[in-house]
Amino acid sequence: MTINTLAKGGLQREQMSCFRKMEKVIVAMQDPDMGMKMRNQRLLITVIPHAMTGHDIITWLIQKYNICEEEALHLGEMLVKYGYIYPLKEPRCLMLRPDESPYRFQTPYFWTSTRWPASELDYAIYLAKKNIRKQGELMEYEKERYSLLHKRINHTWDFVVMQAREQLRASKQRRKADRIVLECQEQAYWLINRPPIETSRRALGRNRVKSSVCLEGFVKYSEQYQNHDPIMQGCLPSNPWISDDIAYWTMNSEIVPIPTRLRVERWSFSFMELLSDTMGRREFMTYLEKEFSAENLHFWQACEEIRHGESSKIIEKVENVYKNFLAPGAARWVNVDSKTMDKTLEGIKRPHRFVMDDAQMHIYFLMKKDSYPRYLKSDLYKNMLAKAVVPQETKKSVFPFMRRQRHSSPSPAQASTQAAEEDGRAGTNSAAGFHF
Repeated sequence: MTINTLAKGGLQREQMSCFRKMEKVIVAMQDPDMGMKMRNQRLLITVIPHAMTGHDIITWLIQKYNICEEEALHLGEMLVKYGYIYPLKEPRCLMLRPDESPYRFQTPYFWTSTRWPASELDYAIYLAKKNIRKQGELMEYEKERYSLLHKRINHTWDFVVMQAREQLRASKQRRKADRIVLECQEQAYWLINRPPIETSRRALGRNRVKSSVCLEGFVKYSEQYQNHDPIMQGCLPSNPWISDDIAYWTMNSEIVPIPTRLRVERWSFSFMELLSDTMGRREFMTYLEKEFSAENLHFWQACEEIRHGESSKIIEKVENVYKNFLAPGAARWVNVDSKTMDKTLEGIKRPHRFVMDDAQMHIYFLMKKDSYPRYLKSDLYKNMLAKAVVPQETKKSVFPFMRRQRHSSPSPAQASTQAAEEDGRAGTNSAAGFHF
């Protein structure tokens, strides 16, 4: 059962049809004849009327819908999670415990489908009332929201405090059992419908990039890659998609004796462009061997094999990487900081596909900031760029399938008119010749 899906903008969009189904389950559970049998439940020394236990809920779901215990527990947790059933023993934890923990049904007025408007004023009154009753012992998120609301609706804060004290005074006149039930009911509602303070904080702290900066970056990227776009500039020596010439594929295969100039130029665009090219990676490895730091690239490649390799060989590959690169006295020991090393060693105890991500990222940035700039300035790269091949175009037309526009044939009416005119001219010329 899917309750929420991502709407436009990444926001949660409620699925009311799923809530309707859960409400039908709640109505069936409250049926006087076929529903659950409600009875008094003891909470410490207080007797709570019309309550049920978590074990009773799971048993009823199994018998009613003929499902297994795991499915009944999952369905029961959904009912508690979305506020249709609320706990009395631990009201802050919206979970269904399969034991003798007491629960009660939420009032239909607070169901999600009713879309009861939860305003900031109501939430502020609830927090003020809880702050007075608990003498300031609020949860961390409640303290932050309390301070934020105090600043935002400061002009009506006297009214908020007055309402909170009046509700507390009225609650003291009720029986203790009813008072506990109302407090748990209200707390369960606000746990589900409280304003998302974390989302608001992230939105306020998000860096906003001006559209002019975005356009400037897009223009720069387009100008940089314009000559390397086969659609904008065409393929050299010819386009293999529209011709039988495969020279383009041959000259740009993974390993060639001499690469093309465009290919070598792309290595200078970014470090990832260099690593994503098999031949560029090989040339960079040659340079690192001269610099006595080839173990960094070997380690990066080994981590890539773990990330994208077969699942059955992950444990074996992780052990090999640790022995060859991370273990004390390893043959190709790499320089990783202590914090990253500790985190990686802790993850190696339970090997998985991404266990080396932190160490791999550390080595990646080390090569990007240190070795990669020096490689672009080295004679090895300059010589490769100087002897790179510049293919010559073999066909003038980049798109030979685009034929010249043909002249449309005249219509029959135009053809007959032209024929009559020609006959008239011929008759006039013959008559003039005879008169002469």
